[in-house]
Amino acid sequence: MSPSAHSEPPRFAVVGNPANRRVGLFQDAVRAAGLPAARTVSWLEVLREGAVFLPGETVRIDSPGEDAEVDRLLRGGDDPARVEGSARWYARFTSAVQEVARVARAAGAVLLDGPQDIAVLFDKRLCHGVLDSAGVPVPDSPTSGPGASPVRGWADVRRLMAEHRMPRVFLKPAHGSSASGVMALETAGPGRIQASTSVERDEEGRLFNSLRVRRCTTEHEVAALVDALAPDGLHVERWLPKASQRGRVADLRVVVVAGRATHAVVRTSRSPMTNLHLGGARGDLDEVRAAVEAAGGSWSAALAVCERAAACFPDTLCVGVDLLPATGWRRFAVGEVNAFGDLLPRLTGLPGSGAEALDTYGAQVAAVLAAVSHDDRSDGVRRGTGPTNNERARNDRVREVS
Repeated sequence: MSPSAHSEPPRFAVVGNPANRRVGLFQDAVRAAGLPAARTVSWLEVLREGAVFLPGETVRIDSPGEDAEVDRLLRGGDDPARVEGSARWYARFTSAVQEVARVARAAGAVLLDGPQDIAVLFDKRLCHGVLDSAGVPVPDSPTSGPGASPVRGWADVRRLMAEHRMPRVFLKPAHGSSASGVMALETAGPGRIQASTSVERDEEGRLFNSLRVRRCTTEHEVAALVDALAPDGLHVERWLPKASQRGRVADLRVVVVAGRATHAVVRTSRSPMTNLHLGGARGDLDEVRAAVEAAGGSWSAALAVCERAAACFPDTLCVGVDLLPATGWRRFAVGEVNAFGDLLPRLTGLPGSGAEALDTYGAQVAAVLAAVSHDDRSDGVRRGTGPTNNERARNDRVREVS
């Protein structure tokens, strides 16, 4: 798409790590649309000196991940493989995002990502509560929303599992991403317990992320991991039995751009975690669609669930929704909504999405161009003139749990 003769084409700026593939893929999409390269504002610059934006720029906030120095400034410590420190990371990151938004608005720039949306998306307890309140199907959770009691350690987890009759749960660091610190936990009576996790603990008790999913089979080992994770905040969800494809459990990452599901990838695994970096593999999307229809379900209804989830974050152009298909492929729930869930290289859009020839980044650039062309601020791109009512409401929720 191209802007109309009455509108100037957008001038992009991207806040990210300049050498990161996310920034590179976005730059490719900008150039493919015939636009000047985006001006890159590095996270190191933001954290050390502060960001500077130009009047009229369209500002995309991208992930600060995969940079050791940025991680050190946000999390503390010198090893990005460490699990601990996610609460400190969250506080510093959301503060930096707020400052980016303030400076961008003061310059008269356009924001593609709402700072309060990001704050909610990076707290799994808040995000779950927002989705649940909006009627989006989600797994049951005793830690949902700002009013839930904190999880202080293994004793609290055991109590919540018993009180809510949840023998199988996913235990997630409240501010984690990419399955960092996640445990798939199941019990079968006193003393019988098993957990699958990518967390490893060294001789000094420090926690590290691994690329290998392993099993813990003693309560002593599980309790030690949970007690070490708890200070940063934990979220507990019922473990829903998921559908399978070719003998492997399956779920989907669905990207929603400007309110419309544009891209989807099937993730399959022999372990409870389907993340591709943990040994998961891409499945067959055509087979999923066929299985849904054969079961009497609706593929369009499944995508509509993702769009309903994305609608809870109207100040953000693009999110990635983790869609959990129940056994039998007829029902779906939302596991998580990801602020930076669009890294699906070389994947083109879904049929009928309007993004058939575009990757996820190209779809976002096209959405911005469409909004500029129609001069319609309600299409997901808004002017940086101050916090919206949506942001004010979510800001209240963030303060309640801070």
